[in-house]
Amino acid sequence: MSYLDLNPNLTSEQLTLKEEVRRFASEVMRPAAEKLDKCASPADVIAKDSILWDVLRQSRELGYHTRVLPEALGGLALSPTDQNIISEEMGWGSAGLSVCMGAGTMPYAMAAMFGSPELIEEFVIPFRDDTKAKYVGCWAITEPEHGGGDQLLIGSKREGIPLIRHDTRAKLDGDEWVIRGQKAAWVSNGTIATHALLHTSVDGTGDERDAALFFLPLNLKGISKGKPLDKIGQRDLNQGEIYFDEVRIPKHYMIVSPEMHEHVLDMILAGANGGMATTFTGVARAAFEEALKYCKARVASGKTLAQHQLVQKRLFDMFTKVECARALARAVNGYNAQTMPPEPHYAVAAKVHNTQVAFDVASDAVQLLGGNGLSKEYPIERIFRDARAALIEDGDNDTLTLGGARYLLERYS
Repeated sequence: MSYLDLNPNLTSEQLTLKEEVRRFASEVMRPAAEKLDKCASPADVIAKDSILWDVLRQSRELGYHTRVLPEALGGLALSPTDQNIISEEMGWGSAGLSVCMGAGTMPYAMAAMFGSPELIEEFVIPFRDDTKAKYVGCWAITEPEHGGGDQLLIGSKREGIPLIRHDTRAKLDGDEWVIRGQKAAWVSNGTIATHALLHTSVDGTGDERDAALFFLPLNLKGISKGKPLDKIGQRDLNQGEIYFDEVRIPKHYMIVSPEMHEHVLDMILAGANGGMATTFTGVARAAFEEALKYCKARVASGKTLAQHQLVQKRLFDMFTKVECARALARAVNGYNAQTMPPEPHYAVAAKVHNTQVAFDVASDAVQLLGGNGLSKEYPIERIFRDARAALIEDGDNDTLTLGGARYLLERYS
């Protein structure tokens, strides 16, 4: 029996979508995640013969990469509910691969919204038509000295916000921008990406707080990449550093100017945190389902684990957490998708809450499986490590909580 969806208003098309994405997550993503997790090194994850590329190609063939594009440019014209369905099911399949595919679309989505017609024709249209995973994006925002928390402050011109600047800088030189600096090892798809959504501070303007966003091809002179990051969880997600040494790009590669930066950053953070909330609802659900299946089969003290009252209590608490996470993610994403400007602090709350739920539920699942929960022979061991990474990625939860509080206090001042 499949996991019940409490929304009674899902259309037949949405139910079909859920079934199709679940099949992709179950038959393609999860087996690939388990295989990639066992790779000897992060370099093996992205090798030319890696199963990673098969996953990305199959995703492209199904058109999932176009879900971020407007309908006028060939996007899937999905509703907020449709988007939640896809993100949750993909998170159920693999947190790392879900983040990989999400980050892989970001430069093209932003170029579609804010880029010039020339930029759209040159990059967005080829990405839309790409079924071979030749175009892979990354979100180049975090830096060695500036993590996700600082991104809530950089470029802000709100009263009382301290001056913090990106280490990565852009300076106008005639008809070209010159980029220099570094992005940290936490850039998702960092060493495999062909294009980046690049966040920089801007030098040479009248305001030191100026910051901007660029669409940046990563095959230009002056760009180099570090080695893939070796980490505890989400090992199927490639991450790595990117370096910029006097990289020259045309003026129209700036897609968000300093005047619009703060407003667009709120939109990006609302979307990214909301996406994490839904993805890790799927991770929490995966952990719960693994625990439930095991407890119904494993015998201890003459009866199945599921017949013990203490186990029943823990399972029901896990189930309740999953349902609360799902409800919060859907409510926040549904509101922010239809409201401009969005309410970033709600998305932050959903990210912080739901990633914590994913970790807590996965931890409980490990406990219920006992020694088997620590074994790599069972998927819950990988799911637990993947969930732990989410408390830090896209902004660590403690710092995001403080940033969300600032939005909250401003909103209700």
